[in-house]
Amino acid sequence: MSDVRVAIVGAYGGIGQSLCREVLEQGGQARLIGRDVAKLEGASSEFGFAHFVADATDWDQLDRAIELAQQSMQGLNAVVCLAGSVLLKPLHLTSRTEWDSTLQTNLTAAAGSLRSSVSRMPDGGSVVLMSSAAAQIGLSNHEAIAASKAGIEGLVRSAAMTYAAKRIRVNAIAPGLVQTPLTQRVWGNARSAEVSLAMHPLGRFGQPDEIARAIYFLIDPRNQWITGQTLGVDGGLGTLKPTGTTIPSRKD
Repeated sequence: MSDVRVAIVGAYGGIGQSLCREVLEQGGQARLIGRDVAKLEGASSEFGFAHFVADATDWDQLDRAIELAQQSMQGLNAVVCLAGSVLLKPLHLTSRTEWDSTLQTNLTAAAGSLRSSVSRMPDGGSVVLMSSAAAQIGLSNHEAIAASKAGIEGLVRSAAMTYAAKRIRVNAIAPGLVQTPLTQRVWGNARSAEVSLAMHPLGRFGQPDEIARAIYFLIDPRNQWITGQTLGVDGGLGTLKPTGTTIPSRKD
C-alpha cells in the first residue's frame, strides 16, 4: 500500500483523472478539489475519493478545501495543482480580462495551493505545480500562458528553498502538448496538429497517463531528494530542435 495522501486541485480534467487512477492503482489516498460540482461528483464516484468544492483562484475557498482534505485523510503529504487554462492569442489581441483570467487560473491557483499546503504538512511532503514547455522556449501566440507558467517556475524555485527546512519539496512538471479535452482545439485541428507534431522531436503528442506517472513519481514519499526542479515531460519540445535529419541506416 502506498503512503500517498494527496489533495488534487483541478482533479477532473484529463491529467487529473489519470492521476486519480494512478493513486488508486498504487493504493494511495486522494481528495479531489475543483469548482465544477457535476464533474467533481463524477470523478468522485468513479474513483471512490471524496471531493470538496472550491474555486482554486479564491484562496479562502481553496484553503478550506485543503484543510478538509487533510482532516478527512488524517494527514496530508502531497498537494498537486492541475488548475489551468489555455489562451492562444498574440498579446496585442489579448484583452485585459483574458490576461487576468489566464494568470489567475494558472499562477494564482498554483500559489494558493502551495500557500495552503505548507502549514498542513508538519512531517514534510511534496507539492507539484504545472508549468509548460512554453515557459522554456518562444512559441508564437503563447504570451499569457508563457508568462503565467514562467511565474510558476520562479515560484517553485523560491518556495523550494523557503520550505526545505520543513522537508517540503516543491517541483513542477512542464509538459508539451498533451491530448486532453483542454487542448483539443489544437490537436483536434489537422493543420495545427501537423505544425505542433513537427515541433515535438519524438513525433507524437503526450498522453495524460504519462504526465500522471511523472507527477506520482514526485509525490511518492520514496523519492524525497528532489526539490526546486521543473521536469520536462514534453517529447523533447522544450530542449531539442528538430532539424529534419535522420540517422543513416546501418549497412552490413
